[in-house]
Amino acid sequence: MSLLNFRKTAPASEPTVASPEMEALLDGFSIEVMPRTAEKVDDFRNYLPAGTRVYIAHIEGTPIEDMVATAARLRTEGYDPMPHFPARIIKDAATLEDWIARYKGEADITQALLLAGGVAQPHGDFDSSMQLMETGLFDKAGVTRLHVAGHPEGNRDIDPNGGDEAVMEALCWKQAFSERSDADMAMATQFAFEAGPVIEWADRLKAEGITLPIHLGIAGPAKLQTLIKFAIACGVGPSLKVLQKRAKDVTKLLLPFEPNEILTDMAAHKAENPDSLIEAIHFFPLGGIKTNAKWAVTNGGASAVPANGPEAAFG
Repeated sequence: MSLLNFRKTAPASEPTVASPEMEALLDGFSIEVMPRTAEKVDDFRNYLPAGTRVYIAHIEGTPIEDMVATAARLRTEGYDPMPHFPARIIKDAATLEDWIARYKGEADITQALLLAGGVAQPHGDFDSSMQLMETGLFDKAGVTRLHVAGHPEGNRDIDPNGGDEAVMEALCWKQAFSERSDADMAMATQFAFEAGPVIEWADRLKAEGITLPIHLGIAGPAKLQTLIKFAIACGVGPSLKVLQKRAKDVTKLLLPFEPNEILTDMAAHKAENPDSLIEAIHFFPLGGIKTNAKWAVTNGGASAVPANGPEAAFG
């Protein structure tokens, strides 16, 4: 199984011919922004296909007004905003209901990513995404698609002693919730760097009765040192060793990382296994939205053409 492509490539000036497998894999990809990164984007239509699902990360301390304004802008420009709802920074059910109402009223959201959040101590009544789901407030407001977090390499916040016992218990609960509710559900995963372990994880889930579709997190093009910083901060597990090994060669630290090889491997797997739980790709644009968009346009064929045309991303 091949790992990452760290070769320096010439700047792309126009789309290349994508393989049918890669084009199929990237069809309907999603991407993540924060209010402060969204502010740097002149017009999302220059970089993303029309209707792209755009997650809006809610970092502790970000005012809800900024989150809602970003969602409203994305909706106006023709995109489908999916705001994060981090349980541990939401004070109580009244606050949650208020946030949902604001998003509905100003951005007409129909989808949300529910997660525990990265803070150690809850700010109020909620500690997990499961508690948010149990309120019934999303269903009440007509938010029909709910995504939850997936952890191909486990999560030390949930299983501090290693392993994935608690993670799997939570996934079983979320699977059961999806079966007893009308919500369309999927898992959005942390980014990983090797295809093999992700494929094994997806196969294991399926064997254990978990059928939630997987939207696989992929780190977009970025400098290696930037990628290592984010990987450590986000708790990326064993596959981090791939980056650490590469970083020992100081001449490579400033070369761009591109996810060509892991996505090529995933595209081949998906083509050979169309019933795989791995349904879509979710980009973490660690090197910037524009850089990620250029890579997608160059490698993704028709699946990645921005609303304003392929040339717009290179303007």
